[in-house]
Amino acid sequence: MFSMKNGIRLGTAGALLCVTTVAILRSQQAAAPATPAQQTAPVPVQAITPPKQPLPPEAASAGVTKFSFLAYGDTRGRRDGVELQYEHSLVVESMLGTIKRLSTTAYPVKFVVQSGDAVVSGRDPKQWNTSFVGLINRLTTEGGVPYFLAPGNHDVTSTMDLESSGRKEGLANYLAVVNNLIPPNGNVHRLAGFPTFSFGYGNTFLIAIDSNLGGEPTQLNWTRQQLQSLDRARYTNVVVFFHHPPFSSGPHGGSHVEAPTLAFRELYMPLFRAHHVRLVITGHEHLFEHWVERYEDKSGPHRMDLLVTGGGGAPIYTYQGEPDLAQYQREYEDERVRVQHLVKPGPDTGDNPYHFVIVQVDGTSLNLDVVGVDWGSNFKPYRTSSVSLSEK
Repeated sequence: MFSMKNGIRLGTAGALLCVTTVAILRSQQAAAPATPAQQTAPVPVQAITPPKQPLPPEAASAGVTKFSFLAYGDTRGRRDGVELQYEHSLVVESMLGTIKRLSTTAYPVKFVVQSGDAVVSGRDPKQWNTSFVGLINRLTTEGGVPYFLAPGNHDVTSTMDLESSGRKEGLANYLAVVNNLIPPNGNVHRLAGFPTFSFGYGNTFLIAIDSNLGGEPTQLNWTRQQLQSLDRARYTNVVVFFHHPPFSSGPHGGSHVEAPTLAFRELYMPLFRAHHVRLVITGHEHLFEHWVERYEDKSGPHRMDLLVTGGGGAPIYTYQGEPDLAQYQREYEDERVRVQHLVKPGPDTGDNPYHFVIVQVDGTSLNLDVVGVDWGSNFKPYRTSSVSLSEK
């Protein structure tokens, strides 16, 4: 028995020796320690591809009063950094179908908003690159729509310490991912150095807030200035989206009140009422629920809808109990604040499917359609999947 190597005839023993030598060399190469440069070289975070159909300049859409947008949250997956987010991919597939279906109607989808927790750990570039960015590229290229992501606690950590190394690391990765999507530093619609931004389309103005910084004064003041300077003759609808819900009944809510929730109840909800915010979109709880806050001021009665739409693919949560809102309502008795839990999540995971929502803008009327995904395709939280958000 023999083998040929570069024209040299080797016997059996020689062939075995050659193979063994190659194997040893390969093993030594694999085991060779990394150079200092190799050890410290950071993995670059991939930016989401810009949308094929970006939003036009604000002035160009001033006359638009009919359109739709999609909203959801909490897409982090069980194998982030290892493979694509499977459950999230089901949601994206359904979104693409919705974008196509509505494209020929009076209410085409113009953008998507996400309320945070894109990945398990935003400090890990692999999780963004391997599991998340590719899916959103489908929305911006195949769907052609802009995508706006507010940060969750898993994305930038939950600390309020702006100098925290963990927050800085997560924030840097987040900003790299959305670099092509949100207003840059220096733009009137961006709070410099923060993941906090705004944009307007048609008669609707949206603000994305970092709810991890619920008590941070710079962000609060910037949000106030955005609302105070708004042309309400044009922007009849104001929508805000962020991660932590002011009211919820999952494991993050009920009798448990987290610090961001308390900060938003005390600092942001009065601000939202003062400026007649129409819709609040949040996540954090991996389920769907709908709250309505009614109040009165000199201009009459008003309604603010608060959605928890955290069904983007993260492990499903269940109903844990009602929050005690008696003190909250007493505190704002002069505004006659009353909070209604319009839709409660179910006590079993099978009650709370993966989902997203379609918000239909029709002048000053807002309508909502909840789209269940996969095994939840027949999800009907209102005994139907749709509801008007415009009744006082």
